[in-house]
Amino acid sequence: MTIEVTEAAAEQIKKAALESKLENTPLRIAATRQEDNSLHYGLGFDDIGSGNEKDHAFQSNGVEIVVADSSYELLNGTTLDYIELEPKQFHFVFLNPNDPNYVPPTET
Repeated sequence: MTIEVTEAAAEQIKKAALESKLENTPLRIAATRQEDNSLHYGLGFDDIGSGNEKDHAFQSNGVEIVVADSSYELLNGTTLDYIELEPKQFHFVFLNPNDPNYVPPTET
């Protein structure tokens, strides 16, 4: 399995990379399990890249993704999306079946 990035998320990631002058820089995604069993997520551009042999690297919608081995099992099968949660309030969201708080999206 892998980690997927939706087209909307990929567009926003590429825009942020361009604005930060970090084009062609992989996006590192991380997850840690909290005491209450929920997951805490982090993401950011990784100018070091996938230099660590224990990193897992993926491509999705033109975005290179790097995940440390310690986060891989928590993130495997996750989709990163960029959605409007409230009017004009867009956020990255992790659709992760490994997260105990995950509720699959429903079609409206």
